Parts: sequence; C-alpha cells; structure tokens
Amino acid sequence: MRGSLDKFNKLVDALQELPTIGKKSATRLAYHMLMKDSFVGMKISHAIEEALGSLKQCASCGGMSEDELCFICCDEGRDETLLCIVENAKDILLLEENRLFEGRYFVLESLAELNLSSLKKLVSSGVKEVVFALTPSIANDAVMLYIEDKLSNFNINYSKIAQGVPTGVSLENIDLLSLSRALTDRVKV
Repeated sequence: MRGSLDKFNKLVDALQELPTIGKKSATRLAYHMLMKDSFVGMKISHAIEEALGSLKQCASCGGMSEDELCFICCDEGRDETLLCIVENAKDILLLEENRLFEGRYFVLESLAELNLSSLKKLVSSGVKEVVFALTPSIANDAVMLYIEDKLSNFNINYSKIAQGVPTGVSLENIDLLSLSRALTDRVKV
C-alpha cells in the first residue's frame, strides 16, 4: 500500500515536520491540497518558494526582513530609548501584530549565538531601557543576568515582562490580554 502512494506519503511526512502537525493533520492537509483544491497547493508551494528566496535576518536586530534592515529598524518613528530582547523573530511578529511595543528589538536565538557587538551597538544608540520579553525560566533568568553583566558599562535600566506569563510557556501560546498586561506591567530587573 505505502509503495503505491510514495509522493503523497512523502508530502505527509514533510508536513509532519512542521510544529504542531501530527499524522492526521498532515494527511488532511495533503489530501486537501492534492485532491480537493490543487490551486491552494500551488499557491502555498509558490509562497514558500518566494519566501525562502527573499527572507533573511535583519542585519541590525535579527528579525525577519526582505532587505538588509527590517521595517522596524528603518522606522524613524520608533522609540529608540526602548530595546526589547526576544527569543526569536516570531516573537517580534506577535508583539507588532498586536501593537504592544513601540521601541526596537533584538533577537536572542541562543546564548551561544549571541552577537554582543550588535547588541552593544544598538544599546549605544541611545537606549535607556532594555525590556526582556523572554519565556520565564531559570535558564532565561541566567541569560538576563549575563546580558546585564555584558552591558554594565552602559547607563540603562532593565525590566522584564511581568504578570500573566506562566513559567515555561512561549509567548506565542499566551493570550493577548495576558501578554499586553505582562508588557505594560513589566518589572525592573
């Protein structure tokens, strides 16, 4: 049976590699794209190909961009005294979509990949407050302390998102009200 639908099964397997997509969902999606609405399948295929060919990391903040600098880093209307450190570029999309932050961003993919020179360059451009919008955890508390230590030469305040964000839950899984309250009621570190 499996040998007769190799290409279909290959698509199902590929879809299963996406986060939160199990075998049943992958099978439903593949079936819909191939048998029910092949135009949707072609549209998705084309959109993925275009995105893969044009999206890259912003040279300044590490967010997603189609140019060297993202639209946020190019926006002169942003509050340059506020810098929000997030875990990944996806978190920027969430905060921007809901208009929760008016400053600039810095993406912290991992401590091993932390680009201290880029972070220091952003901070030296007039940042007065660094807001840590990281998933609450002991490991991220250590990351915050490490960054504070590396930026100790600058006269800046530190805060982190507060109430409403449970320990161990990523920002994308938090409701808008809790996330908004956490950012508004951030606490000094």
